[in-house]
Amino acid sequence: MHDDAGLYQVAELYFVQDMTMGAVADRFGVSRSTVSRMLTEAKNRGIVRISLRPPEHPPDRLSRRFHEMFGVTAHIAGAHRASHSGPRLEAVSRYAANLLMDWIEDGSILGVAWGTTTSTIAAHLDQTSAQDVTVVQLNGAAGPRTTGAGTSTSLLSSMARAFNAELYPFPTPAFFDLEETRTLLWQESSVRRILAVRSAVDLAVFSVGAFHGPVLSQVYTEGHFTQAELRSLNDNRVVGDMCTVFIREDGTYSDIDVNRRASGPTPSDLARIPRRLCVVSGRHKVPGILGALRSGAVTDLVIDDLTAKDVLDYVEPPGKALATQRDP
Repeated sequence: MHDDAGLYQVAELYFVQDMTMGAVADRFGVSRSTVSRMLTEAKNRGIVRISLRPPEHPPDRLSRRFHEMFGVTAHIAGAHRASHSGPRLEAVSRYAANLLMDWIEDGSILGVAWGTTTSTIAAHLDQTSAQDVTVVQLNGAAGPRTTGAGTSTSLLSSMARAFNAELYPFPTPAFFDLEETRTLLWQESSVRRILAVRSAVDLAVFSVGAFHGPVLSQVYTEGHFTQAELRSLNDNRVVGDMCTVFIREDGTYSDIDVNRRASGPTPSDLARIPRRLCVVSGRHKVPGILGALRSGAVTDLVIDDLTAKDVLDYVEPPGKALATQRDP
């Protein structure tokens, strides 16, 4: 087994400086077979990652369309025509995990919102060599029937292990019973310390929870709201949530009463973070995805190809687009 520094040097000479395997072997006084094994070891440890860029194909066109319409960078994950939610979730989660491993640098501060999608992303992360990384929980998870530990602890621990990171959990309710309680707790020094780390996040990862559809957000299924409160959200035309903050399809959220009791950052708070990665899949999430994009909270979107088409067709149905093209 070789140390990381040696593997990096060999990989840099071969892949970056374009030296032959024989020349690298001569430089280090080893055999070509040793260099070959070191390059394989460097790939296995994540020191070397190889990516391929295929020729222009439909996902590239989808990405351009999202950028034109919403100003975001869309990363399109192929779902192999899968109609079920499970394969779509796996596709976007693997894609997002690879992006995070590429983007995390020494000293990065990663903000993570708990949920099914981010938990699946965490399961696809490999160990990296990043140093001095911080992982902070963006929103509380505790509710009336649960401590939230089962929802958030495993996710955050996996993220922290992958990036050798110091972990800052956020042990607060997902939603407070009273806005006044939230205001008072936010003044506590222990909470202010975590909020300060949260405000320094340079990369955030989150999803969009669905208010309607076959797979509902854990926000709606873990007893955080009464039936009357759920009816109120419906009356307010809520289509989903980001980081436990509810949004409408047009991206508005500030006048939704329950948001004043939420523990997570608002879309405006998220917009201050340099890079905000939203990871989504599923036709039932289309209105929520539109709300997220229109709120200004997203810089990068990982979405499967089928859901991406659903979003674009929802905004501009194919028949309408064709008619527009034919108008004089």
